[in-house]
Amino acid sequence: MSHEELLVDYAARKDHALGMGGPAKLEKRRAEGVLNARERLELLLDPGTFEESGLFAVSHRKEVAERTPADGKIAGYGKVQARKVAVVANDFTVMGASSSVVNGKKIRHMREVATKNGLPLIFLGESTGARMPDRMGAEGRAILGQDPYEYRRLRETPWVSALLGPCYGSSTWYACLSDFVVMRRGATMAVASGRVTSKAIRQEIDSEELGGWRMHTQSTGLVDALAETDEEALEIVKKWLAYFPSNQNEPPPRQAVTPESVPDTGAILQHVPTDSNKVYDVRKAIDCIVDRDSVMELKARFGRSICTMVARLDGHPVGILASNPMFKGGAIDVDACNKAISFLVLCDSFNIPLVVKIQ
Repeated sequence: MSHEELLVDYAARKDHALGMGGPAKLEKRRAEGVLNARERLELLLDPGTFEESGLFAVSHRKEVAERTPADGKIAGYGKVQARKVAVVANDFTVMGASSSVVNGKKIRHMREVATKNGLPLIFLGESTGARMPDRMGAEGRAILGQDPYEYRRLRETPWVSALLGPCYGSSTWYACLSDFVVMRRGATMAVASGRVTSKAIRQEIDSEELGGWRMHTQSTGLVDALAETDEEALEIVKKWLAYFPSNQNEPPPRQAVTPESVPDTGAILQHVPTDSNKVYDVRKAIDCIVDRDSVMELKARFGRSICTMVARLDGHPVGILASNPMFKGGAIDVDACNKAISFLVLCDSFNIPLVVKIQ
């Protein structure tokens, strides 16, 4: 082939990869008001900063290669608020972003590069689970379980997951491994879909009941924050990242202190009663101590007798662990203990100073 022919071929392959699952599927999502994977990346990353990795990857099965642009998982590097990050976005228009041999290698590569270069890793979740024809026939019984490090990690760089639709299989595994998880209302997270589960146990299962926002914000505590839309979820991801360093070897980033950010510490007397038998909302008291509008509460609906939040003091990120007398008089139950331990490990992993308030 001549250089001109090679360039034409390259352009055609690139257009095909960027076309994702095709115009019909993309239009259907648009009509439903749901963003596609590349639109989500555009909202998350600073304009013009995305550099894709594995654009021309397709399924290793020749019979479906043409139907698997980027093999259903878009990976690469970009910047969030001028900081470098690595990101994996599931493309639900390509075979439901199901897990395969090839896209599993893409994710593994992103993990390795992010860790080696000290970059936060972001997962935009929406997937159906394993693509069985791709996963079977490997050494052993299947590709599943062959990599002992696939779902293990050390907290060397922050991991963030946004659950933005039906999240089964890999989207669930990486959310469970992440340091922070935000879920869009209407999304679901479970090992397998309600349909698969229903067939396995021979009774009808509602997907929302199986793994909806109520389950994971109130019962399991796996989700740290709830969003109403994709756009809000991605803004929450950006907000959380701003409190944390890019890796364990860096200090957390300090923000400039302005006159408007100085708290009204005297107002705390309005919120804390002199009678220790009276309850109060500790969150209102904390607002009087930290920089104005700097509080971000985590797991607000779970283990409510304990509050866990990140905030800023004089521009410096801090973690705040506080018992809240508004719920159970501040008595710590099992959920609150698990919530506190998770938060302590998070702060310890990324050099966040801890403020403890107990009543």
